[in-house]
Amino acid sequence: MYRFMPEFRLPRIIGHRGAATYAPENTLASLREAKRRGASWVEFDVKLSGDGVPILMHDESLKRTTGLDRLVADTPWAKIARLDAGGWKAPRFAGEGVPTFEAAIACLAEEGLGANVEIKPCPGREAATAVAVVEVLCRSWPAGLPTPLLSSFKDAALAAARDAAPDLPRAILIDELGDDWRRRAEALGAIGVNTNGRRLAAARARAVKAAGFLLSVYTINDPALATDLFALGVDCVITDSPDTIAAATAT
Repeated sequence: MYRFMPEFRLPRIIGHRGAATYAPENTLASLREAKRRGASWVEFDVKLSGDGVPILMHDESLKRTTGLDRLVADTPWAKIARLDAGGWKAPRFAGEGVPTFEAAIACLAEEGLGANVEIKPCPGREAATAVAVVEVLCRSWPAGLPTPLLSSFKDAALAAARDAAPDLPRAILIDELGDDWRRRAEALGAIGVNTNGRRLAAARARAVKAAGFLLSVYTINDPALATDLFALGVDCVITDSPDTIAAATAT
């Protein structure tokens, strides 16, 4: 079983669902495009197929990204594996399928990419999805890559990940930081807070940093906003366009 290093750092810029401006989200093509666009890390979503295979997928339904109007939780991997996740709306990516989490990790190893792995469970599968993600990471994560970051909007998923692999760093995902953000983050043993950068108030940003948490924001494609967020003390910007944000915020 892979042993993760206790030291942990985030890059300033992470590609969102790979590089979603340029390639179909949560596909191997998008991960590779992020690297080509200068990203050193990517973010992507992992949920379980109907028969429990961890795959890269954001929505509960397969319709938006594959054209099949069916819930992920009701669809076995053998069916999902035959779907086109790129070509039905982006012809130049025809044949680009929905990858398994293990296939994505192999791609990360080839490209030398770190990862923020968002645990994105279907309803009622919070713990099962988290445990499956952790099991794959502990079995398959390449020794040459930086320790990955786990994140989730679901506290139950992060709690299950914490219990299964306490040494894997975690960040709580909160769309807008309320008064309970710190209580929740500390209860889950999180080292980071990932939040909607368009809703982040300066006072909240200062409070997160003063409390010692890493602060990441999503999904920022506006270079001026990214510049302002870095000025607030944000550690990491998650973006569909990593090349554009990097060029605009180079230090």
